[in-house]
Amino acid sequence: MKTQLIRNATLKIEYNKHQILLDPFFSSKGSLPAFAGIAPNPTVDLPVSKEEILDGVELILLSHLHPDHFDEPAQEALPKFLPVFCAPVDQPNIEAKGFTNVSAIKEPMEWEGITVEATFAQHGTGDWLTRMGHVTGFLLSAPNRPSLYLAGDTVLTDEVRKFIKNRKPNVIVTNSGGAHFPDAPPIIMDIEQTLEVCTLAPKSKVIATHLEALDHCPVTRTALRSAAKEAGHTHLIVPEDGEIVTI
Repeated sequence: MKTQLIRNATLKIEYNKHQILLDPFFSSKGSLPAFAGIAPNPTVDLPVSKEEILDGVELILLSHLHPDHFDEPAQEALPKFLPVFCAPVDQPNIEAKGFTNVSAIKEPMEWEGITVEATFAQHGTGDWLTRMGHVTGFLLSAPNRPSLYLAGDTVLTDEVRKFIKNRKPNVIVTNSGGAHFPDAPPIIMDIEQTLEVCTLAPKSKVIATHLEALDHCPVTRTALRSAAKEAGHTHLIVPEDGEIVTI
């Protein structure tokens, strides 16, 4: 398995000899409004070209349709015939954008020898959960391959804790930027919750993403790495944009 962090939550995944793209976000630096009133988004450029990102991609996974996970430049660049897996609530909106091979995951689905499951995710708490709307995570598994849990834009809930304990994924990708709006609680995991994931899954590789790309995500790579080192979590990986992690 290889995972390449493109930027924010966008991952290019090589799994069971197939290329999968998660949550494509192709906007150029500063082309979107500020989310927290700090700076236009995204705050950094893509580390590689769109052509390089799309090279060889066979499947798109969409956790939800917020613009930092599925933006207009990505919608324009992606071949409309590529298969797209998503939550049922998002299927009509994706098809309305011209995509012709969209599947809503209600039960585990088989694709090219890979089982894809939708997993519980909660994009915030209280009133902010209602504002953020529905999101999903994904679990990928295949015979003789490490299982890969893409937690998505979620805070660490009892449901997520239970999933990690019961399913014991070999690799866990967390969105760990601590995204929040002024005077509001985080809507994705922060340092504390990411470290708890590491504690819950001491035998898993944990890969932290959704960092240093948006103005409402205050968690830095340096701070997260430092906290993980202090806690003894050597199994946490915090990749740079463009970095490839091989498991």
